[in-house]
Amino acid sequence: MISDEQLNAFRVSGEKVRVVRDSIQSNDIRGIVVAWDANQVLIRRPNRNVVKLDRNYIYQLAREPRLDPLE
Repeated sequence: MISDEQLNAFRVSGEKVRVVRDSIQSNDIRGIVVAWDANQVLIRRPNRNVVKLDRNYIYQLAREPRLDPLE
């Protein structure tokens, strides 16, 4: 699970993050971290929709190479 400190760093920087949900790259969510609680994270996508995601997914900067969740 991603820590509050990491989420806050993503929020403050305003950089796009990638949320890896499974091994299929087209299912990744990209956007900006808006808010979070103990179980979920709100991500604002480029089309301005907000998505609520589980904190157990892999969160990384969008500019970094994609991490495979199965490794």
